[in-house]
Amino acid sequence: FEKIIEEIPEEPIINNFEETNTNTNSYEEEIKMLEESGIPVYDSDSRAKALYREVPGLLERIEKAIGVPYSNFGIIFSDRSKREKLESILYPVVLDDIRKWLESLSSEVAFIESATALGCSLFDGLYSEVWMVDAPLQERIRRNPKAAQRDSLQNFDPARITHIITNDSSLENLYEQTDRLL
Repeated sequence: FEKIIEEIPEEPIINNFEETNTNTNSYEEEIKMLEESGIPVYDSDSRAKALYREVPGLLERIEKAIGVPYSNFGIIFSDRSKREKLESILYPVVLDDIRKWLESLSSEVAFIESATALGCSLFDGLYSEVWMVDAPLQERIRRNPKAAQRDSLQNFDPARITHIITNDSSLENLYEQTDRLL
């Protein structure tokens, strides 16, 4: 079965885990830990960026639709219309990529890392559980002053969350919580 890890984004990109301290990005650490445990992880942000290069014309269609070059895609976090246009083009491509990835797996457990899939019905049915990595708002703002702005971009029913991992201390604590759920 597939699981999705949902988190409030920390950087001006579509998805990320919160960082545990100023020297370590726990998003990358969490993915690394799962992969080192032999669990496949679909990193939505990395794959979306790769798809811009791999899918002929995708990046150009998005740039034309939202009226800005790739280097200015961060505007989608403050312009709902541009964000919705980008999502309407990118998300079906990401969905197809996830489905192909899932079909290629032999593992019984896999993770889809995404900060947006839970709030987008297009991705419903891809996952059986939702693990949310969360931190108190003040901690998220301390780590990234734009956290409050990014929080407002997420819209999902919290009742859909199966497990919450609280990321308010060390990487070791983050790993221990994840291990208990695995």
